[in-house]
Amino acid sequence: MQLSVSIIIPNYNGRHLLEKYLPSVFIATENVNKDFEVIVIDDGSKDDSINFIKNNYPSINLLINDKNRGFSYTCNHGIREARYDLILLLNSDVKLTPDYFRHQWKYFDRPDTFGVMGRIMSFDETKIEDAARLLYYSGCRIKANKFYYSQTPEDDQVYTAYLSGANALVDAKKLKELSGFDEIFSPFSSEDFDLSLRAWQLGWKCYYEHQSVCFHHISGSTKTQIKSNFIKKIYYRNRFILQRIQLQGYRLRLLPLHLVFAELLPKLLTGKLWVWGAYRDYLASLDIINNSRQRLNDLKKKYNSSLNVTDVMDVIDKSVQGKSIKRL
Repeated sequence: MQLSVSIIIPNYNGRHLLEKYLPSVFIATENVNKDFEVIVIDDGSKDDSINFIKNNYPSINLLINDKNRGFSYTCNHGIREARYDLILLLNSDVKLTPDYFRHQWKYFDRPDTFGVMGRIMSFDETKIEDAARLLYYSGCRIKANKFYYSQTPEDDQVYTAYLSGANALVDAKKLKELSGFDEIFSPFSSEDFDLSLRAWQLGWKCYYEHQSVCFHHISGSTKTQIKSNFIKKIYYRNRFILQRIQLQGYRLRLLPLHLVFAELLPKLLTGKLWVWGAYRDYLASLDIINNSRQRLNDLKKKYNSSLNVTDVMDVIDKSVQGKSIKRL
């Protein structure tokens, strides 16, 4: 296929990561002999990331946010500027293997493919950090923290609940139709889960390719630069928001009770006072959350789709029946 690729890398104080891992990006893309561009979006860095890119990688399309705006906004800035057929959403702390793209092109022969992600390994190559994910309910929560992969290497029908924002190769037209990540999740967390659930509900599939491998620099995440309680507050706020956007039926009606009695009170009683800030910020966002729900419903009408999260679970569950899979 004569596909072309825009590689989008958000950056925040990641000069040391860019220096280490940008070479692997260029090696992997040059090996596939396709048109490509690399877009780095700087999100208000205080280090010398901008000068490093200008001095060492003049071919990179460098975009600079007016201030620190978070992951969703930063990626969307790059998505709007991307010119090519596919978009690789790539974290700055990920190293690609030289043949990373080799097994991924075939998925885009299918008109209903949204995207595909590869296997994310720890940097010492001893642990799989991210693989295909199963989707399930836990009370009023939608969860996808059960990992698996097919033990048949050439299996190209391995679905995943969502594509990790760290290394997702996606159809640019479909991604732009979804308007990229929902910026309600800024500064970080849950945006890739939400994006993939929206794609699934339009009938677009998310795949996992075990033969495409990349390595994650564990301490390189932006989150390591932020105080722990702040991370927890944002993580839980966004978890609450995700459920409110994606749940339907009786689970949506029971969500307020679930949040108070299963999330808020147990943590407050054990001294985890940061959860009150998460809950308060969630309540303050209800109008924006309803707007996100309405945008999803409008797109489902546009694409004549009646799929919901339960339907997506059924598709993924049926796809693994009779397969030889390894659960992690």
